[in-house]
Amino acid sequence: MTSQYFDNAQRYGRVTRILHWAMALLLGWQFLTTLVKVLLEESVLDEFMWGTHKATGVLLMLLIVLRLGWALYNRKQRPPSLGLAASLGHAALYGLMFCVPLFALLRQYGSGRELTVFGMQLMPGFSGEKIEWLMLPASLFHGWGGWLLLLLIIGHALMVVVHRRQGQDILPRMLGQ
Repeated sequence: MTSQYFDNAQRYGRVTRILHWAMALLLGWQFLTTLVKVLLEESVLDEFMWGTHKATGVLLMLLIVLRLGWALYNRKQRPPSLGLAASLGHAALYGLMFCVPLFALLRQYGSGRELTVFGMQLMPGFSGEKIEWLMLPASLFHGWGGWLLLLLIIGHALMVVVHRRQGQDILPRMLGQ
Protein backbone atom coordinates (compact mmCIF):
# COMPACT_ATOMS: atom_id res chain seq x y z
CA MET A 1 0.00 0.00 0.00
CA THR A 2 1.74 3.19 -1.16
CA SER A 3 0.53 6.47 0.19
CA GLN A 4 1.98 9.69 1.54
CA TYR A 5 0.82 8.58 4.98
CA PHE A 6 2.89 5.38 5.10
CA ASP A 7 6.64 4.96 5.35
CA ASN A 8 8.64 3.76 2.36
CA ALA A 9 12.28 2.84 1.72
CA GLN A 10 13.24 6.44 0.85
CA ARG A 11 11.45 8.47 3.55
CA TYR A 12 9.09 8.37 6.49
CA GLY A 13 5.41 8.88 5.79
CA ARG A 14 3.27 11.73 7.00
CA VAL A 15 1.98 9.90 10.10
CA THR A 16 5.49 8.97 11.26
CA ARG A 17 6.71 12.53 10.67
CA ILE A 18 3.80 14.09 12.55
CA LEU A 19 4.34 11.75 15.51
CA HIS A 20 8.10 12.38 15.46
CA TRP A 21 7.93 16.19 15.35
CA ALA A 22 4.97 16.43 17.75
CA MET A 23 6.89 14.36 20.27
CA ALA A 24 10.03 16.42 19.66
CA LEU A 25 8.10 19.61 20.51
CA LEU A 26 6.43 18.09 23.57
CA LEU A 27 9.70 16.58 24.83
CA GLY A 28 11.36 19.96 24.34
CA TRP A 29 8.58 21.51 26.43
CA GLN A 30 9.03 18.84 29.14
CA PHE A 31 12.75 19.49 29.40
CA LEU A 32 12.15 23.24 29.44
CA THR A 33 9.62 22.88 32.28
CA THR A 34 12.16 20.83 34.22
CA LEU A 35 14.94 23.32 33.58
CA VAL A 36 12.73 26.19 34.76
CA LYS A 37 11.78 24.12 37.84
CA VAL A 38 15.46 23.61 38.68
CA LEU A 39 16.65 27.15 37.94
CA LEU A 40 13.63 29.32 38.80
CA GLU A 41 11.81 27.30 41.45
CA GLU A 42 8.72 28.95 42.94
CA SER A 43 8.67 31.71 40.33
CA VAL A 44 5.55 32.64 38.38
CA LEU A 45 7.09 31.08 35.28
CA ASP A 46 7.82 27.88 37.20
CA GLU A 47 4.27 27.66 38.53
CA PHE A 48 2.79 28.11 35.08
CA MET A 49 5.15 25.75 33.26
CA TRP A 50 5.34 23.05 35.93
CA GLY A 51 1.56 22.99 35.98
CA THR A 52 1.68 21.54 32.46
CA HIS A 53 4.29 18.86 33.15
CA LYS A 54 1.98 15.97 34.11
CA ALA A 55 -0.55 16.60 31.35
CA THR A 56 2.23 16.84 28.77
CA GLY A 57 3.74 13.62 30.14
CA VAL A 58 0.43 11.80 29.79
CA LEU A 59 0.10 13.09 26.24
CA LEU A 60 3.64 11.90 25.48
CA MET A 61 2.82 8.48 26.92
CA LEU A 62 -0.16 8.22 24.60
CA LEU A 63 1.89 9.38 21.60
CA ILE A 64 4.72 6.92 22.25
CA VAL A 65 2.26 4.03 22.41
CA LEU A 66 0.77 5.21 19.09
CA ARG A 67 4.24 5.72 17.65
CA LEU A 68 5.42 2.26 18.69
CA GLY A 69 2.33 0.69 17.15
CA TRP A 70 2.75 2.68 13.95
CA ALA A 71 6.46 1.82 13.74
CA LEU A 72 5.68 -1.88 14.13
CA TYR A 73 2.97 -1.64 11.48
CA ASN A 74 5.41 0.06 9.07
CA ARG A 75 8.52 -1.90 10.04
CA LYS A 76 8.98 -3.63 6.67
CA GLN A 77 8.68 -0.50 4.53
CA ARG A 78 10.67 2.03 6.58
CA PRO A 79 13.95 3.56 5.40
CA PRO A 80 16.79 1.18 6.22
CA SER A 81 18.76 1.61 9.42
CA LEU A 82 22.25 3.05 9.10
CA GLY A 83 23.72 0.24 11.20
CA LEU A 84 23.65 -1.53 14.52
CA ALA A 85 24.53 1.59 16.53
CA ALA A 86 21.62 3.49 14.95
CA SER A 87 19.24 0.60 15.64
CA LEU A 88 20.36 0.34 19.27
CA GLY A 89 20.17 4.12 19.70
CA HIS A 90 16.63 4.21 18.36
CA ALA A 91 15.64 1.27 20.56
CA ALA A 92 17.05 3.12 23.60
CA LEU A 93 15.16 6.29 22.63
CA TYR A 94 11.87 4.42 22.24
CA GLY A 95 12.46 2.51 25.48
CA LEU A 96 13.17 5.65 27.48
CA MET A 97 10.31 7.59 25.87
CA PHE A 98 8.03 4.81 27.13
CA CYS A 99 9.63 4.11 30.52
CA VAL A 100 10.22 7.66 31.78
CA PRO A 101 6.51 8.58 31.84
CA LEU A 102 5.60 5.04 32.97
CA PHE A 103 7.75 5.46 36.07
CA ALA A 104 6.16 8.88 36.68
CA LEU A 105 2.76 7.16 36.64
CA LEU A 106 4.01 4.52 39.08
CA ARG A 107 5.34 7.24 41.38
CA GLN A 108 2.03 9.08 41.14
CA TYR A 109 0.12 5.93 42.05
CA GLY A 110 2.46 5.18 44.97
CA SER A 111 1.97 8.69 46.35
CA GLY A 112 -1.75 8.11 46.79
CA ARG A 113 -2.56 11.34 44.98
CA GLU A 114 -5.10 11.35 42.19
CA LEU A 115 -4.05 12.14 38.65
CA THR A 116 -6.39 14.38 36.72
CA VAL A 117 -5.32 15.79 33.35
CA PHE A 118 -7.36 17.56 30.71
CA GLY A 119 -10.33 17.43 33.11
CA MET A 120 -10.28 13.62 33.25
CA GLN A 121 -9.41 11.58 36.31
CA LEU A 122 -6.93 8.98 35.10
CA MET A 123 -5.96 7.64 38.51
CA PRO A 124 -7.95 7.92 41.72
CA GLY A 125 -6.14 8.82 44.89
CA PHE A 126 -6.22 6.75 48.04
CA SER A 127 -5.94 7.45 51.74
CA GLY A 128 -3.44 5.75 53.95
CA GLU A 129 0.25 5.07 53.70
CA LYS A 130 2.23 5.93 50.60
CA ILE A 131 3.75 2.96 48.79
CA GLU A 132 7.39 3.87 49.40
CA TRP A 133 8.84 0.73 47.76
CA LEU A 134 7.13 1.83 44.54
CA MET A 135 7.82 5.55 44.81
CA LEU A 136 11.57 5.47 45.49
CA PRO A 137 12.71 3.51 42.41
CA ALA A 138 10.09 5.24 40.26
CA SER A 139 11.35 8.67 41.38
CA LEU A 140 14.97 7.73 40.77
CA PHE A 141 14.34 6.28 37.33
CA HIS A 142 11.99 9.07 36.23
CA GLY A 143 14.59 11.71 37.08
CA TRP A 144 17.76 10.00 35.91
CA GLY A 145 15.99 8.32 33.00
CA GLY A 146 14.70 11.71 31.88
CA TRP A 147 18.19 13.22 31.88
CA LEU A 148 19.52 10.16 30.02
CA LEU A 149 16.71 10.58 27.49
CA LEU A 150 17.75 14.21 26.98
CA LEU A 151 21.36 13.13 26.35
CA LEU A 152 20.21 10.53 23.83
CA ILE A 153 18.02 13.10 22.07
CA ILE A 154 20.96 15.48 21.82
CA GLY A 155 23.10 12.61 20.49
CA HIS A 156 20.34 11.71 18.02
CA ALA A 157 20.32 15.26 16.66
CA LEU A 158 24.12 15.42 16.56
CA MET A 159 24.27 12.19 14.56
CA VAL A 160 22.13 13.83 11.87
CA VAL A 161 24.90 16.44 11.53
CA VAL A 162 27.65 13.79 11.62
CA HIS A 163 25.96 11.74 8.91
CA ARG A 164 25.48 14.82 6.76
CA ARG A 165 29.19 15.66 7.03
CA GLN A 166 29.95 12.07 6.02
CA GLY A 167 27.85 12.48 2.88
CA GLN A 168 24.66 10.80 4.13
CA ASP A 169 21.99 13.49 4.39
CA ILE A 170 19.33 11.61 6.38
CA LEU A 171 17.30 14.60 7.58
CA PRO A 172 15.17 14.79 4.41
CA ARG A 173 13.82 11.32 5.29
CA MET A 174 12.14 12.84 8.36
CA LEU A 175 11.22 16.09 6.61
CA GLY A 176 9.35 14.32 3.81
CA GLN A 177 11.56 15.74 1.05
